[in-house]
Amino acid sequence: MKIVEIRCAGLRGATPEGGWSHEIQPDDCVHTLLAVHTDEGVTGIGSVFNSDDSVRAALATLEPLYRGENPLEPERVSEKLHQNTFWLGRGGAITHTISGIDIALWDILGKVAGQPVGRLLGGRYRERVRPYASLLMSEAPALADALADVRAQGFRAVKIGWGPFGRKSPALDEAMVRTARDALGPDALLMVDAGGSDAYWQGDFKWALRTASMLADYSVDWFEEPLHPDALDDYVALRRSTPVAIAGGEVLTRRQSFQPWLQRGAFDIVQPDVTKAGGISEVRRVAWMAESCGVRFIPHGWNTAAGLAADLQLASAFAGTDLVEYLTGSPFIDDLVPEPWPLDEDGMLAIPQAPGLGLELDPDAVAKHTGGAMLV
Repeated sequence: MKIVEIRCAGLRGATPEGGWSHEIQPDDCVHTLLAVHTDEGVTGIGSVFNSDDSVRAALATLEPLYRGENPLEPERVSEKLHQNTFWLGRGGAITHTISGIDIALWDILGKVAGQPVGRLLGGRYRERVRPYASLLMSEAPALADALADVRAQGFRAVKIGWGPFGRKSPALDEAMVRTARDALGPDALLMVDAGGSDAYWQGDFKWALRTASMLADYSVDWFEEPLHPDALDDYVALRRSTPVAIAGGEVLTRRQSFQPWLQRGAFDIVQPDVTKAGGISEVRRVAWMAESCGVRFIPHGWNTAAGLAADLQLASAFAGTDLVEYLTGSPFIDDLVPEPWPLDEDGMLAIPQAPGLGLELDPDAVAKHTGGAMLV
């Protein structure tokens, strides 16, 4: 079996708000679907956290390396792509695009082997996992209404973040967290994401320390991205100074970038994004490293249905990965599949058992959000 073509299609028209200071618009493309085609008619689907313009340029650079390759060897092929583009710099559009290719190659391998990807990664520790609803912070009563809605959908875990949090006043920060805890009740998991990777983030160590103390009063389970993403020393100090778990790592790519953060103890929870960190192959290595450092691996999942499908398979393959992020209200997750992602009565999401990612895309929905692109 050989790779004969890789197609990509950017998702537009319903791009969800990100809470960024320079807010993205519905027609902006920040997520791109990718399909690896083979000479035997088996196709794999991946997702890239980048615009289609960037992905197309990266694919043009990578094509001499992937054309004719064996799609049943995802780790070797992906590492070949990484090694031969190292001079372009680790991270960015090239690494993001390799991430999507790698996801698609694992999808192909699973389909050919007749097994879900999680089993091919070494075995399934679970058949279902708890999704946490991920939504933007807002002031009451809008926040309370949004949380009531996700509770009605069956979510028992919620992460709120970005928006005005950390950008206006400590009093407003606490008011929003209090609103969230009151709306969710004492038993729901509640996480808070400051969004420290936003442009020109101003939250420093002392702000993060004071805020973490406040979050502990409301039984917040983790404090995500409280500092600028380059502030390694401050992350280490913060983790040692607060009882609230510290999470981060969504902006890092490839295992080499994660290594100093994990070895120095900067995180309680590490959150690589499979659609930009290097794909399933690379995130698996990061997760192994995290385990050896006593750090929980919970994937970052602000992406697409294909990204969620990859996260579900990764969650099945790691004993400590008992949560996955679910970007609520995004058509690029909910509409791209023929049937809704069902939560059971316990608020859990079944991990697909079908071969590969276990993902079936709705061709009409893909056409709608990609301007009719011929992806598969």
